[in-house]
Amino acid sequence: MKETVHTDEAPAAVGAYSQATTTDDLVFTAGQIPLTPDGDLLDGAAVDVQTEQALTNLRAILEEAGTTMDDVLKVTVFLDDIEDFDAMNDTYESFFDDEPPARSAVAVADLPKGVAVEIEAVAAK
Repeated sequence: MKETVHTDEAPAAVGAYSQATTTDDLVFTAGQIPLTPDGDLLDGAAVDVQTEQALTNLRAILEEAGTTMDDVLKVTVFLDDIEDFDAMNDTYESFFDDEPPARSAVAVADLPKGVAVEIEAVAAK
């Protein structure tokens, strides 16, 4: 059975979507951008700062769903410039232990609100 997830520790959904949805054993997050729970958009910040905020949002949503970053199975990272990969990756590594999840990182033409990075995940419950 599908359930939706909401936490005030991450930005509220700004459209027809949920922060995350769950089944009995999986959590699917919406893409997280560098928007603080208070609504501050970090679009002018360096990509490492943007990555940290997006992953902080992701962690808060996963915790609300009853799971952790250690339970993440797959991550997709969207970058508006693939040249930012190394800076994103340096910050990304600090959020995962010795056994990081599978990951895809793709360059896209544009991201919501003009940010440099958006990150989504699938985790086990």
